[in-house]
Amino acid sequence: MLIVAVILIAVSAAFVALFIAEVAPRRDAALTRRLAELAHEQGSTPEVLRRRRRQAQAEQLAGVIEALGVRAEIGYKDVGALRLRLIQAGFPDARAVPLYLGSRLFLPAALGTAMFLALPVAGFQWLVALIGAAWFGVLGYVFPPVYISMRRKARQKEMQKALPDALDLLVVCVEAGLALNQALVRVSEETERLSPVLAEQLSLVNLEIRAGTARDDALRNLGERTGLDDIKSLVAMLVQTDRFGTSIAQALRVQADTLRTKRRQRAEEAAAKTTIKLVFPLVLFIFPAMFVVILGPALIQILETLQNFAM
Repeated sequence: MLIVAVILIAVSAAFVALFIAEVAPRRDAALTRRLAELAHEQGSTPEVLRRRRRQAQAEQLAGVIEALGVRAEIGYKDVGALRLRLIQAGFPDARAVPLYLGSRLFLPAALGTAMFLALPVAGFQWLVALIGAAWFGVLGYVFPPVYISMRRKARQKEMQKALPDALDLLVVCVEAGLALNQALVRVSEETERLSPVLAEQLSLVNLEIRAGTARDDALRNLGERTGLDDIKSLVAMLVQTDRFGTSIAQALRVQADTLRTKRRQRAEEAAAKTTIKLVFPLVLFIFPAMFVVILGPALIQILETLQNFAM
């Protein structure tokens, strides 16, 4: 059975190598030669060569993963929702979807194979190696969506915290006489230190407007890119105000007060949950130490008394 397993593993590794060689992107010989000439012209110090070698290896690996993702994208049902979720997580590149889908295929195979080959070398049995390979394969399959979800929530939380202050700055800019487009540019510059994510999204709105997109559509794209309910309500308010010609400063002031109230309510809610969250560290870490300190001497005396009776 061991020989059969080794033969099957060798055959599978050969097929995987052939598949990767088939899907890996190929460069033209002239292009490769020209890139080598440019690299030689720019300098050939050991540090530069090592950095270029690492970049080339990373690009080759990304190319293999992207090729796997392109083939997996054909049978994927909801590519639009996945692309939107990746944009909200901070990956707006067109290669994000193939790389994401390819990573969900590449990581389980790579981690599972590595564990299946490394654990027997470390002295573990083949059954343990098989279980470890299955475990790490599942971990490699689950890791990309978990990472995307965590990154998306972190970005939304950062924007949610900085949004009331950004609205206050927007009110000041509008009341000072700036138009809404120039006010968005100014606010994006001022909020870059507070929230780089929010500043980037506001600057993208201005870039879309300069490119010829209608302001209503650019604002709606902002709400879609962020996926934040507070920004979507702000966008709806700005679109309605622009359509009916009402005062933008007054509407922004009301919206800023509302968001500030929501932020205070979220802080109060988090403070109220602190008591419940402290139960687990108290039970796991503090109470056992207190029991040892309080009941330890009494238990020692009881044991000594029982030993004296037994004698």
